[in-house]
Amino acid sequence: MEQQHKRGFGRKALLGSVLGLGGLALAGCDVAAPEGALGWFLGMGWPKGITPEATAMYNFWVWVWVCAWIIGFIMWGLFVYGMFAWSAKRAEKNGKGEFPRQTQYNIPVELVLTIAPILIVMGLFFFTVQTQDKVTALDKDPKVVVDVTAYQWNWKFGYQKVAGELTKDGKDYDGIDKERQDIAEASKIDPNGNNPINGRSKSDVSYLHFNKIETLGTTEEIPVLVLPSNTAIEFQLASADVSHAFWVPEFLFKRDTYSHPEANKQERRFQIEKIEKEGAFVGRCAEMCGTYHAMMNFELRVVSPEKFAQYLEFRKANPQAQNSEALESIGEAGYATSTAPFNSGRVDTRDGANARDNHGA
Repeated sequence: MEQQHKRGFGRKALLGSVLGLGGLALAGCDVAAPEGALGWFLGMGWPKGITPEATAMYNFWVWVWVCAWIIGFIMWGLFVYGMFAWSAKRAEKNGKGEFPRQTQYNIPVELVLTIAPILIVMGLFFFTVQTQDKVTALDKDPKVVVDVTAYQWNWKFGYQKVAGELTKDGKDYDGIDKERQDIAEASKIDPNGNNPINGRSKSDVSYLHFNKIETLGTTEEIPVLVLPSNTAIEFQLASADVSHAFWVPEFLFKRDTYSHPEANKQERRFQIEKIEKEGAFVGRCAEMCGTYHAMMNFELRVVSPEKFAQYLEFRKANPQAQNSEALESIGEAGYATSTAPFNSGRVDTRDGANARDNHGA
């Protein structure tokens, strides 16, 4: 009787330990991950992000690993214990049979082995959704709305809206180029009746956004997207041709860009609460889109809100000026520093020399 009581207490202690440690680990998914060597080990190669959303994903990644290691150590401990506690030599030494006592119909053990995994999966699911909702939320009150257009094999960036607190005159900036947008809207329907794509023309570009201030990438020059730090920002994505993907590795997040995103039931928008670090960060296409996909890069240049206001004012006052001139006017490098343009000549790249400098040389 006493032996059964001890076994019952042991089972309860084991169940309590598994659930308690698992709950403790999962409860940490919304708090900072460990730093130092432990944080490096648990990070398993994930880079540190530069947005609150990226930090949330990094923390979730680390704490899931903490939970996995805890469960792993418990299971490995049980395996090792079983190897030695129930070995044939030990049984023979103690005068017992070859096989240990069988527990295949032990209801408490089976309940533990059924309930514990269910609770672990439920916990992981809850914190996955919690982190996902933070990353994809569209309630961050963006002060800057950026239009991103991907095309083979480069990028076009435009400023659709900028809040007054980031402009020199203190007034909200509406950057939509109404004339070009109306032309794009008119392309939706072919007046000659050639509208084979669900009643729309083959040349329909009405889903693309056109802005007064735009930065256009070319084979000779990497496009530099200038954004303010510590500011909520919204990105609106679309593709002018095939499927691409907008990816800044330090965001720890990418989103595909499609043509006709609304018609394809895609949410083209995503928002970030702020960019917490100033500097130059490479951006990439993360969707195989053709010959020069691997070299379809851009640069994200994060500057202070004050510098951004000066940059925007220069672009407004000098519509014909190059983006490099606007960057130099605020004391920034005029061309991309994190990546270089690619060489599109097939003959010239046989030796692997795909990169050129930002001036096209």
